[in-house]
Amino acid sequence: MIGNSWDEKLSVIWNSEGFKNFYRMIENEYLLHTVYPPRNYIFNALKLTPYENVKVVIMGQDPYHGEGEAHGLSFSVQKGIKVPPSLQNIYKELYDDLGIPIREDGDLTGWAQEGVLLLNAVLTVQKDQPASHRNLGWEKLTDYIIKVINLKEEPVVFILWGNFAKEKRSLITNPIHYVITSPHPSPFSARSGFFGSRPFSKCNQFLESKGISPINWARK
Repeated sequence: MIGNSWDEKLSVIWNSEGFKNFYRMIENEYLLHTVYPPRNYIFNALKLTPYENVKVVIMGQDPYHGEGEAHGLSFSVQKGIKVPPSLQNIYKELYDDLGIPIREDGDLTGWAQEGVLLLNAVLTVQKDQPASHRNLGWEKLTDYIIKVINLKEEPVVFILWGNFAKEKRSLITNPIHYVITSPHPSPFSARSGFFGSRPFSKCNQFLESKGISPINWARK
């Protein structure tokens, strides 16, 4: 499915009849409707950040539902697409936190290559219908992914923005990991505690304290 270490880690999922039936349903959705991201990008987060490279997890809800936006990474949009409001606020906090200049594009592929797993809880969405694929079955896979990362013997930082992401906190039981929570970076809640939360410096300080190289948040 993926072409890297995730295939072995998730083999129990890939080989289950339940997932095979579910994925046939998703493929049918692509035949019947306009669905995002493009099929070759569904597992982009796993392809760009192999299991052994995961240092940080940033949890999102479901893909952007506008044309050309989603490419399989939470909070990220393809180059040439206007930067969404939540990502604009993430960039503002990154500047205030680490002084990294605000970017003009919203492609976070560089973060994924640094070891940041940009994972949405739901991996597909129907055009112009946010949350349309919620509760179809993706959550069983993505919750399992979090559980597998929770078993890692190396410390991982989990960044959970907003109430939806915070619900995943119960899956993170290994005390070696570090969980950062705050309100969501959307315009509706960013001023309620996201701005000033300094997640990027906190993340890097933790990684360095464990002898792990920090994330280059300026990487494009």
